[in-house]
Amino acid sequence: MKTKKIVIKLDVLLKEKNMSKNKLCSLAHLQRTQLNSYCNNKVCRIDISVLERICSALDCDINEIFETESYSET
Repeated sequence: MKTKKIVIKLDVLLKEKNMSKNKLCSLAHLQRTQLNSYCNNKVCRIDISVLERICSALDCDINEIFETESYSET
C-alpha cells in the first residue's frame, strides 16, 4: 500500500531565499527551537499563525513549504 508523508522543506526554502535561520526567527517572531522543529520535520501540530508569519517573512506561498512524498508500507 502506498502512503503519503507530508514533508516540510523549510530548510531548502531558506537556502533558496538566501536567508539565515536567525533572520527568519527575527522577521517571523519565532523561537529558534520552534524554527528548528519545522526545519527538521519534527512538528506534530502545525500552527497556522506561525505559517502565516513564515510565509510573510519569506515572501512565499504555503505550497513552497510543504510537499508530499509517497512511500510503500511493508
